[in-house]
Amino acid sequence: MNITAQIKQPILKEMELFEKKFFESMSSKVALLNRITYYIVNRKGKQMRPMFVFLTAKMISGGTVNERTYRGASVIELIHTATLVHDDVVDDSNQRRGFFSINALWKNKIAVLVGDYLLSKGLLLSIDNGDFDLLRIISVAVREMSEGELLQIEKARRLDITEDIYFEIIRQKTATLIAACCALGAKSVSEDEEVVERMRKFGELIGMAFQIKDDLFDYTDEAIGKPTGIDIKEQKMTMPLIYALNNCSSSEKKWCINSIKNHNKDKKRVKEVIQFVKDQNGLAYAEQKMVEFQREALQLLQDFPTSEYKDSLILMVNYVIERKK
Repeated sequence: MNITAQIKQPILKEMELFEKKFFESMSSKVALLNRITYYIVNRKGKQMRPMFVFLTAKMISGGTVNERTYRGASVIELIHTATLVHDDVVDDSNQRRGFFSINALWKNKIAVLVGDYLLSKGLLLSIDNGDFDLLRIISVAVREMSEGELLQIEKARRLDITEDIYFEIIRQKTATLIAACCALGAKSVSEDEEVVERMRKFGELIGMAFQIKDDLFDYTDEAIGKPTGIDIKEQKMTMPLIYALNNCSSSEKKWCINSIKNHNKDKKRVKEVIQFVKDQNGLAYAEQKMVEFQREALQLLQDFPTSEYKDSLILMVNYVIERKK
């Protein structure tokens, strides 16, 4: 049994039912929309986000979930899917998880409208059921994700990102959505604000570790979903690169920034930048930071009673930093 199947084991029943409910939550009277949403549902990824919702809820409640848990998982997946569809338009990307993206098959205008539709469906699912507490968690996440993307764009132009700004960008861009999943799972079964906040923080820490792991993939030759050096080609400031730039001589820094800004399509130069980052211990430092976030996340689970749900969450935390793609 692979690790994802192992993590899913204690929530198999819930995940099966969730898939049905999620598909229903997308339904429309427009045939074109139904065709596109059917395409989306049949090309789903690992479904880590709903897994976080259900595992958190079951760990806190001692093994039970309710309709609010299912709605929370559906809303987060609707919003997440909407952001992916919009991202592909923004990035002019023709592929998503090895399949054609919505904009590649149906063009940008339709893709943007589908993203808007999914977003509104998510909001209405909460409003129609009076889940205003859950809606607040999700709305904050969407705001932060937008701010994080724009902050990254603003800073990428100047390539002057400090470690603190980098952490703020990845907290907003990546970690906030996983934090929302865990907060939603907790809130759906508990009124204890301290528990909800602890699980939100847990999700945030996992998200930070997850993004740093993604950054590290840019410097490895492992078989992953993106080619080596793609972040450098796209002038993205990542943890290993930031550390290298902040811990080298001014002439090395000048060379590195010039390489990224003006020679990012030159394969030989990109390889030299990758080697430079490795020589400056950028990878070792990023790994150390990733492990710190992982340990901090695991500490937040300590006080919860032992259960198969808690074991799966621990497995999930370890999977995040040990994954190969």
